[in-house]
Amino acid sequence: MLMVRAIIRPEKKEEVLSELSRAGFHAATVVDVVGRGKQKGIKIGGIVYDEIPKAMLMIGIRDEDKDDMVRIILKYARTSEQGAYGDGKIFISPMEAAYTISSGIPSL
Repeated sequence: MLMVRAIIRPEKKEEVLSELSRAGFHAATVVDVVGRGKQKGIKIGGIVYDEIPKAMLMIGIRDEDKDDMVRIILKYARTSEQGAYGDGKIFISPMEAAYTISSGIPSL
C-alpha cells in the first residue's frame, strides 16, 4: 500500500478529484494548506507572499495503482501543457496499514 500526497493549486482541486473518481479512485482526504516551493513564494512589487494557498489530496492506494494515479494528477493539476512553477508536487510513501474505524477491518 502507498500513501499519495498531492499538493496542487486550489483551482485545480475539483478537476483532479473528478478525473480520479472517473478512473475509479473515489476516496480522498482534502486539506486546504499554505506553503511555498523552491521559488520562495511570489514577489509582487515590494511585497513577498511566502504562504501560497494550496490543496493537499491524501489518497491511500494499492502499489499497482501508482502509475495511473500519478499520470492523472500530473495531467489535470498542470496549468498548461508543459506546467508552471507553483503547479505542485506529488509525494508517495509506503503505508503500513489502513483500517476502517467503524468496523475495525483493514482496508485497501
